[in-house]
Amino acid sequence: MLTLHALNDAITAGTIDTVIVCFPDLYGRPVGKRITAPFFTQTVAEHGTECCDYLLGSDIDLNPMPGYTFANWEQGYGDLVAKIDPDALWLLPWQDRTALVLCDVTNHHGDLVEVAPRTILRRQIERAAERGLELLCATELEFYLFNETYEAATAQNFATLTPRASHLEDYQILQTSRDEFLLGRIRREMLAAGLPVESSKGEAGRGQHEVNLTYGAPLTVADRHVLLKNGIKEIAAQEGCSVTFMAKWSMTEAGSSCHLHTSLRSTATGAALIGDDAAPDGLSSIGRQFLAGQIAGARELTWMWAPTLNSYRRFTPNSWAPTALAWGEDNRTCGFRIVGHGENRRVENRIPGADANPYLALAASIASGLYGIDHELELGAPFSGNAYTATAIERIPSTLPDALSRLEHSAIAEEAFGSDVLAHLTNTARQEWLAANAVVTDYELRRNFERI
Repeated sequence: MLTLHALNDAITAGTIDTVIVCFPDLYGRPVGKRITAPFFTQTVAEHGTECCDYLLGSDIDLNPMPGYTFANWEQGYGDLVAKIDPDALWLLPWQDRTALVLCDVTNHHGDLVEVAPRTILRRQIERAAERGLELLCATELEFYLFNETYEAATAQNFATLTPRASHLEDYQILQTSRDEFLLGRIRREMLAAGLPVESSKGEAGRGQHEVNLTYGAPLTVADRHVLLKNGIKEIAAQEGCSVTFMAKWSMTEAGSSCHLHTSLRSTATGAALIGDDAAPDGLSSIGRQFLAGQIAGARELTWMWAPTLNSYRRFTPNSWAPTALAWGEDNRTCGFRIVGHGENRRVENRIPGADANPYLALAASIASGLYGIDHELELGAPFSGNAYTATAIERIPSTLPDALSRLEHSAIAEEAFGSDVLAHLTNTARQEWLAANAVVTDYELRRNFERI
């Protein structure tokens, strides 16, 4: 990663002339400004930059939405301050003479804005630290690659899109070699930016790929996720093609996931806490409670892993996306999969899709895990077999309104996030549902125009 000192040296040398100063919005997208290098060093590096607070109260199209107490027309949509985090600074090899820094969002008194996604995750990290715990996390990010540019895809109303592959390419080296013009750039340029890329691979759909980064601390992982996701889009556009991180771009193709891996360490000793090789299931007592909490909170917090109407298209049987709130040892049919041994023992949450906001998704996993520890929840037996067809297992909410209702009444979310943040999140979910209900879809027209 780039240090502030190194950035100043690069600015002095003239190799950097632009600094993107931004923060993640409610959808996990970087929003902010491009700052000239002299103004960054003279002013922004120390004082930050002002941005309109509607950015934390708008929909995905940047329309200001009702129902928020943090930002609204009655309050005049004033400014918030984006304060740079010197530990979240990168050179962007795919942008000319440009660096990017992620920010924390504060008010004019310097207090963190509690409804900002980065703050929401910070608070869960702090809650873990109060219990003598720190977390290591990782996200796996999947996406589809198309021949069309973004402009062409829009012009043809996203119909008849052509994925880069004509057949499934999961682990297929021949097909992925054809996409090395893009995937090779992504791996090399992300490494050059300071993101610890492990690998890329073909996934289970036509034109589907996955890029994985090494694990790290939760905030670092979420920041890297945002930079990776945005960078992949920018590099794809430069190569004359497009990608989508929709959870389900087509019902005939596999969904795109964002599997979350979490493990615990002791802040006092640094010892790994999840695994216990002497236990029958390989889990320690605190590891069992941590996993039990994630399972117990899953139905209430599903929206934080599946935030859009499209998210719920992904939860279909035999699709690699889970429907069952069960855990299993290396069992991909369960919502929660336990992998690794000894110090590498960890929980893989398979519920989130690629459309998840990584800050909110990680915050939900941490919050529910801590709930299990605080309340000493008992973990049920692992599931063996096909969890898709099991009849005595609770299921993930299958629709956005169901997930919204469960979030609104969630004791776990209330305890972890507080009432103000919970109200902000539920209003975001509600506005997504209301927007979907204001549209007559192509499906409805085709089905009903003549025959109803």
